[in-house]
Amino acid sequence: MKTGFGWIEVGGTRYEHDIVIHSDRSVTKREKRKSKSMKKEYGHTPLSSDELDFLEEEMPEAVYIGTGQYGDLPVTPDARNILSGYSARVAPTPEVLNEIADESRVFSAILHVTC
Repeated sequence: MKTGFGWIEVGGTRYEHDIVIHSDRSVTKREKRKSKSMKKEYGHTPLSSDELDFLEEEMPEAVYIGTGQYGDLPVTPDARNILSGYSARVAPTPEVLNEIADESRVFSAILHVTC
């Protein structure tokens, strides 16, 4: 996996938007519209608990949140509360990718590609 400002490459496929890596290793586009209503409050569309509902179904052993190239993606308190129930790592996306590369547990990830 590789990333740069505005893109991420997973499994040889390049994405130019935020992504979710599911516990079965499938990749989907991040549904940030679920958090869009909070953009004014945070100055950026944050990661909210509304985007984490899939975790209950997938039950990953680990959760990674890539907060962007410079770590500027806000994570709401309600999202942090949900993440506290998992072995979770919230860090800039390049750091998270390095950790995912060595991850042997079943994991899910939400990866922001800008800021």
